[in-house]
Parts: sequence; structure tokens; C-alpha cells
Amino acid sequence: MEFLGYPRQDGTAGTRNYVGIIPTVGCACDTARQIAESVDGCALFTHFQGCDHTPDELEVLQRTLVNLGRHPNLSAVIFVGLGCEPTDTHEVAQQVSLSGKPVETLVIQKEGGTIATVARGSRLASELSARAAGATRELCPLSMLVFGAECGGSDATSGLAANPAIGNAFDTLLSAGGSGIFSETQEFIGAEHLLAARASTPELGTRILQMVAACEQRFLDKGVDMRGANPARGNIEGGLTTIEEKSLGAIAKGGTHPIDGVCEYGERPAGHGLFVVNGMGMDSENLTCLVAAGANVLFFSTGRGTPIGFSFVPVLKVTGNPGTYEHMKDNIDAYVNLASSGTIDASGSLLFTRAVDVASGGTTSAELLHQSTYNGICVTGP
Repeated sequence: MEFLGYPRQDGTAGTRNYVGIIPTVGCACDTARQIAESVDGCALFTHFQGCDHTPDELEVLQRTLVNLGRHPNLSAVIFVGLGCEPTDTHEVAQQVSLSGKPVETLVIQKEGGTIATVARGSRLASELSARAAGATRELCPLSMLVFGAECGGSDATSGLAANPAIGNAFDTLLSAGGSGIFSETQEFIGAEHLLAARASTPELGTRILQMVAACEQRFLDKGVDMRGANPARGNIEGGLTTIEEKSLGAIAKGGTHPIDGVCEYGERPAGHGLFVVNGMGMDSENLTCLVAAGANVLFFSTGRGTPIGFSFVPVLKVTGNPGTYEHMKDNIDAYVNLASSGTIDASGSLLFTRAVDVASGGTTSAELLHQSTYNGICVTGP
């Protein structure tokens, strides 16, 4: 199988073809929004970081901005800075330009304020969008697809139906030479030994165990017992009673293939395979680390329902809960109904086919509802 995508100079392929408008500091978000809204074909990514950071937090922020800018779903990028933030807007832009795409920078204080910045930004966006509009989708091998998986608003059906079906779709793509990425370190607690056992090397297995232990210890240092404080109220109402139950369901969305690597937040793995990103359990910020890692189609498993999307990567909302599917149909793209499909394998095959269709231009519910304007970046780790 193949999909219809947009091949890029760096060997990746986009499933969308936007001009990205990305502020480098939260103070520039409104100005960036006005630029994005003035021209068709633009995708706005907003966050509220970029000021008053420690050096290690600034490193996380800048590498995240760089890898978001390099994402193959963006044909070009305009970075919008304020001018006094510690984030080096021009250095971020320079690193993104190495991917071969056009990159522009706007600094509000140098441009002369919001009106002048929006005027120049709109002209640049119009030129870049017109150039992007000339691109056409081409047949691309499945090795250029990268699935990302997130779960939020989980209930008992998440681990029993939706997550295993997503994991099966991951396995199908990995067998075809593509890649998969999953995260949420907080939701590995209690099941980390199972992930470590799937690591491709003993050293990698040790790193997974250490990553989860460090995450749990950070909560313990603040007097919070994650094993006692999680699941959340909504999870419990949905039938999850312990963090081990929640974690066993959460890791199912990563399939069964060996894990080939671990990345920190904002990093992008090298090569193809299955990767874990050291991200948090907050849905919006965790989608960002999956995208920064290169995911060009996202699965979002939800038992209770959620409207969240992403500004320039399609998000397929998947539920295994028949009540949620009926009650929130506007927000759900796929219902994993084991009674009709018969098996997880059959349901996973349906999800894989749907994901390839979305990668080729099919529209998701979040895109139809324009629910993808805020995502955010976490600079402090899980």
C-alpha cells in the first residue's frame, strides 16, 4: 500500500501542506494568530512559553520549536518573536531552514508593533501559501508514514478495545516499514516492566525503567503518590480503579513490536521503528511532543470523549465506548465495536485503512470543527 502525500527535501512526507505560523514566545501569540487568520492555508501553533526559563527549560523549548518547524506537514514556516525573550528566534529559524523549506522571521519590537508585523507577516504568508498551493499529492511509500498515539478521558473500554486496536494499526504500519511513536510516561507507571521487556537492547530497557522511576520520583518529591492519586475522577467513573489498570491499557496503543528507541520531549528519533517519548499525561502538550518527534497522523483514544485536535497534524479520535460514540458523534472518527468486527485484528485493520485515507487527505472531526488552535509546550518534563 501507499498513501498520497507531499514529499519533502529531507526525505520525509507530509500528510498536510500548511504554512506554519509559530510564535517563539507567548507574548507573540495574538500577533501570530492575526497573521494566520488573514491568509488561507496557514496553520497556527500557539503556546505560552518562551520567557523566564532556566537554561535546561530553554533547551527543551528551542528543540521543540525547531522540530515542529521541521515537520513535513509544513511547507514553510513564519516564526513570530517579540524581541526581548531568551528564545533565539533567528537561531531556531536557521536550524529549521536546514530541512530545505522556506523560513521567515518577524520580531514585533523590530517591525514596529502589531499592525506593522501583521501587515508584513500577511504578505509573507500570502506568498508562501500561494507557492504551497502549487504542490500536488504524490504516491509515497508507507515507510514515510509515522503514527503517533495518545489517550485521554480513558475508561475501561480504552484498554479493552480502542487502545489495542490502535496498537494493531501500529503493528501493521511497522511491518510495512513505517514508524510509530507513543508517550505519556506518567501512564507507564505500574506497567513499565512490560515496556522494558520489549526494548530492542538491555540498555534501552534499563533506560525505560529509569525514565519511569524518575517521573514517579518527581511526584513523590512533591508529596504526591501517583499510584494513589491516579486514576482521575473521570477514569474511575469509567471503570478504572488503579493506575496499574490504567497503565496496562495505555501501553496497549503502542502495539507489540520491539521498542527501538527513547526520546526526550521535543526530540526527533533517527531512523524508522517504534519509539517512546518521555512526555507527560496532559493531552495538549503531549500531542505536541508526538508531532515534534515526527508523527504525521495521530490517533487519540478516548473512552469518555474529547474534542481536542492539533493545528497541522490530523487527529483520529477513536473510542470503544458505544455510549460515547452515540453521545459525542461530532467528535469521534472511529468506533471500535468488537461485537461487529469480531476481533482486535479486524478493528485494527479498519483503523489502519482509515489512517491511510486521512494521510491521503481525508478529513477528521477535529479538522471539520476547527478544534486545533491551542496545543502548548511543556518545558519541565513529565
